[in-house]
Amino acid sequence: MRGVVLRSPGDVRVEHRDDPTITAPTDAVIRLSATCVCGSDLWPYRGIEPVTGPAPMGHEYVGVVEEVGDEVRTVRPGQFVVGSFFASDNTCEICRAGYQSSCVQRVPMGAIGSQAELLRVPLADGTLVATPDLPPTDLIPGFLAASDVLGTGWFGAVAAQVGPGRTVAVVGDGAVGLLGVLAARQLGAERVIAMSRHEPRQRLAREFGATDVVTERGDEGVARIRDLTNGLGAHSVIEAVGTQESMMQAIRATRPGGHVGYVGVSHGVELPGEELFFSHVNLHGGPAPVRRFLPELIDLIWNRRIDPGRVFDLELPLDQAAEGYRAMDERRAIKTLLTL
Repeated sequence: MRGVVLRSPGDVRVEHRDDPTITAPTDAVIRLSATCVCGSDLWPYRGIEPVTGPAPMGHEYVGVVEEVGDEVRTVRPGQFVVGSFFASDNTCEICRAGYQSSCVQRVPMGAIGSQAELLRVPLADGTLVATPDLPPTDLIPGFLAASDVLGTGWFGAVAAQVGPGRTVAVVGDGAVGLLGVLAARQLGAERVIAMSRHEPRQRLAREFGATDVVTERGDEGVARIRDLTNGLGAHSVIEAVGTQESMMQAIRATRPGGHVGYVGVSHGVELPGEELFFSHVNLHGGPAPVRRFLPELIDLIWNRRIDPGRVFDLELPLDQAAEGYRAMDERRAIKTLLTL
């Protein structure tokens, strides 16, 4: 099969990879209907994370089941399924508490590589959720978004305790941040402030439900959030970047007693203990337990109540994956969908 491989920073290639096979009775093999490039894929692409190439790339996926192991009971060949970026058994004590991304048996799908024609999914019963039927083509991008960026934005909103009557600020205007805006509105937020300097992303944020846009960053961005909230700060802040600046901006833009939901993959973040102590801000986040939310998200997408697939503003064939990475790295695209 064809699959995307990162050989060194900036060197993305589509190469021949062995077709996946059932290696455990709990596995499934799916034929991907679409895959995509994630903002977190840019960390190794830029050399910020070490590359021990050639490394298969990708952890977001939707497709049709081709084969299942002998112990798989909840999905069958011919079904269209959505999975998450961590495979999980969905039965352990941690999974039952709603944190499938910390399952005791979790398998990182990025190590397997979903930017390919076929994909082996471990722990298929606990990882894959089938749609009611084969979806129309126009819904496939939305289901693909649910595999990671929608589920991650949703978790950011839940972790930030978003709800009716609350003012929410979203730090980060990538796909996760934009879908955090969508999630905040779906969860009933009264006011959603998107922090963005890029007009196309601002426009999409407003279409997803943002009531305000703040273009300032850092201390100026915090001051602007406070100006908009009678000097108090937001009740809930979604941090969707993962840098020192973005985390501190999120914490400082939150009112005492408020909540920060941090879902940006952390790189070099160090929190000042004394400032955190006196802030009275609640922090919760980490790798999103996407599996927890998939049934609800699939229902919302299937019934066309939300359209998260709009974050894909560049569509390319799999063979042009390198251009998809470049476009996102240069911020010419929010998120690249790869067709098969």
